[in-house]
This record gives sequence, C-alpha cells and structure tokens, in this order.
Amino acid sequence: MQVEPSSFGAETGPSRRVALLGAAAAAAPWKPNLTRWHILPVGCFRRTNSPPTQRWRRRRPARKNRGKKTKSKTKTPSSSTLVPSSPTVEPQATASIDDLNEFVLEDILRRLSLVDLLRAALASHRWRRLASRCLPRDPPLLGYFFHQTEVPPPYPDRDPKLVVTPAAFSPLDASSPRLSLDFAPDAFRYFVFDLHQGLLLHEPSDIYKPPKGILPRFLVLDPATRRRTVLPPPSRDTVPDDRRWRSSRYYVGSALLSRAHPSKLCFEAVCFAIDRGHPRAWVASVDDGKCRWRALPRDEQVLVDFHPYWFEGRAVHAAGKIYWHICHSWRLLVLDPSTLKFSYLPVPDALSAHDHKYRIGETPDGRLCLVTDAGQQLQLWVRGKGSRSDKGWILERKIVDLLVLCDMMRGLPIDPMLRTLCVWPSDMDAGRTGKVFIKTWGFGRFSFHMDTGKMERLSTKRGKEYGHPIFAYFLAWPPAFLAPEN
Repeated sequence: MQVEPSSFGAETGPSRRVALLGAAAAAAPWKPNLTRWHILPVGCFRRTNSPPTQRWRRRRPARKNRGKKTKSKTKTPSSSTLVPSSPTVEPQATASIDDLNEFVLEDILRRLSLVDLLRAALASHRWRRLASRCLPRDPPLLGYFFHQTEVPPPYPDRDPKLVVTPAAFSPLDASSPRLSLDFAPDAFRYFVFDLHQGLLLHEPSDIYKPPKGILPRFLVLDPATRRRTVLPPPSRDTVPDDRRWRSSRYYVGSALLSRAHPSKLCFEAVCFAIDRGHPRAWVASVDDGKCRWRALPRDEQVLVDFHPYWFEGRAVHAAGKIYWHICHSWRLLVLDPSTLKFSYLPVPDALSAHDHKYRIGETPDGRLCLVTDAGQQLQLWVRGKGSRSDKGWILERKIVDLLVLCDMMRGLPIDPMLRTLCVWPSDMDAGRTGKVFIKTWGFGRFSFHMDTGKMERLSTKRGKEYGHPIFAYFLAWPPAFLAPEN
C-alpha cells in the first residue's frame, strides 16, 4: 500500500500515527521477528541469534582448551555394519631357562664354543656343575712360547745363535688371551726348557749356567695365574756318598712330570745327569712353593757309551712318555713318568743307515711318530707292528719332496744339493695341528701343514724369527674354578 504524500503530510499528531499503523497492518499480515526476540519460560525476553529449534537447548560450559587441536570423534557405525571384536587373550606366564631340565641344558652347553662354555660356567653354581660335565677331554691350545732370534746369515756362514730373553708368546687366534712373562723380572736370565700342563720350566742361560758337574736352579712360571717359584738345586746329602760321583757327573736336562692342581703350584719336575756312564734322576716335589728333592739310584740297565755332550737338553712329551734326542745317533733316550725308568728307543734302519735328521712327536690322533728328511723326502713314520715294520716303525706316507718344499721358499741357492742341505725338519708341532716346523740355514723359519701343504713364514713384527724350539702352550685342564677341590 502506498501512502500518498499529500495525505501523509496533511495530518499530524498521535491520531495520524495510529492511522498509518492500522493501514500497514491491514495491507500485510503480522509475523513475529523470531531472530530478534524470544519468549523465555519465565516470561522474560532474551536477545539471541540462534534458530528457533535451539531455543530450549541447555547452554554448554566454556571449553578450557579452546584454540588447541583435539582429536576428532569418529562416528560409530550402525549395528548392521559392526565387526565383532576379537576376544581378549589373557597373558600367559613366560617360560624361563631355569625351567629346563639338566639334560636339555647339557645338550645346549655342548654346542657352545670353549670360550662361551667357560663364560656360561660363571653364571651360577648350577651352570658350573653342568659345564664341568660338558668340558672337552683334551686341553685347549692357546698359542706358542718361543725365544726370538736374529735372522742368521745364509749358508755357509756360521749361525751366531743370538737368542733374546725372556720368551715371547704368540696367540693362536684373536680369541686367545695375550700371555706374558712380565710378572717375572728375572726371566731374562733363563731359557725355556720344557712346557707341560700350563707350566714353563726354565734353566739358566749360558751366561748364568753353572758347570756341568753341578745341578742348576730352576724357574717355574704359570702364565695363566701369573705365579712363579724358584727351585734351588738339590743339596749334597740327597745322594749318599755324593763326593764319589760328583767328579764324573755330567748334567743333561730337565722336564716336568705332573701337576696336582691347575690353580696351585703343586707339581713334580725331574732332572737327570750321567754318573759314570749311567743316568741318574732327581725328582722335585713342589707344594705351594715348598720344594723337596729326592735322588733315585743310577739306572744300571742303561749304558751311555758316548759323550753326554751329544744329548739334547730339551725334552719332548709324546704318547705319555718323555724323550731326549741324541745327535748323530740311531736311538733316543726314554723316561717313563710312571716308573721313572730309563730306556732306549731305536729308530728305523732306513734312518740309521745314513745321517738323516729325524724328530719325534705326536700325530693329531695321539700316535707316536717320527718326521724325517730321508730319501730327499719329508716322510712320516708311526709306531706300529706289521709285515712292513722296521724296528716297530711303519712308513705311513711320503709327504713331499724336499725340492718341492724348497721351491716354496725364497732366496735358497740354485744348486739342488745346497738347497736340500739348507732345509731340514726341526720339530713336530706339539699342539697336534698336523704341522711340521722347518728350519733353514739363514733363510727363515717356516711351518708346513702335512695335509694341506700350506707353508707359512714364522717371523715377528720386528723382523725377528722364531727360535728353536717352539713350545705349544695348553691351558691347565680342567680350569681352576671347575677343578674339584681336594
């Protein structure tokens, strides 16, 4: 409805204002302004901009973490699309290694290496008892002791035999311990003469050695426990009427007999001399550093019909007995540790007919053997009986020709005769590794494996070579913490 201006401006006052409102109401129906004013239940008016459907909704409290990110709520699917949840599994009690019986644990321990087995034995008293049942019968080889020497001049110059003391240790591999003799400050005065059951037996060097008619003092070291003891020479009253024999006595050498306990210095050692053509032994019994000597009667069954100078003072342990080589001889001197009786062991006639070099030792399976350079070959003889036996020895195999062996080395003379003259076997490896130590005249020291044919040069980092002899060091067995206490 349009209001004419003439009519609007003609009337003024309240009557005019009422008339205009009535005309506007008649032209358009009245609608309440719900977005402006709402009627509350108590009859009060409140101003709001919310739609009518939310007019009775209860006011929510103010959010405390306003402005922070919150996790969005996921809508719960309808009952028709619900996936049944997996049933809850109660945690079961985990099994411990202590629940295994002793038979299973022993089977596990037998599969471990020796180093890991010894470490497992330190876990508890139970594991120590089980580990003692799983120990191997043979003691482990840790490395080699030897005296370093200067490289001698080549043939035909004479070897000055400059030996460095004290003895050095070469570990077998990276897992072997690094042993040393630095705990014995007087070791530089001694040479190693024997190594048995984890003990090193020393005799005085040439500078400090007494005359051959007097028995020397001995130094015994245990590198594993770093213990030492000095054995004084036997007193004169150990042999009745000692003055009678002293003028003709010639001291030869010494050796270790046995050891009572691997963690204690309880052992027995023997030394012998030639009294008027017959060997006589002295036995030292040591108990925690206390030494007691006893002299045995002369062995009348063994006659030494040559000068004792030709004896090698160093002993060789092989097949349960002790042997001494005799230079340029067809026999060896043998000592039985159980009876302390001496005897001779002849070598094959094939070796005694010519001046061949031979050395006694053990094969990897523990048989008594001889390695020699007879017939321009490196040969292996073993002890046995049969149709081909030669004084109780059998030629097991011919390992390699000496000329082929010489071709593996550098610097040897061109002449074939001189080449073989400069090379000879010096020892069987006492570690039962199947190796033979080869010595040359001024061209180095080598080890040759009889099965694989591998040749290896034996030299130190400082350019020195391994001296003769080379002692294989076995750990005292069983270990001290697994050995039964007496």
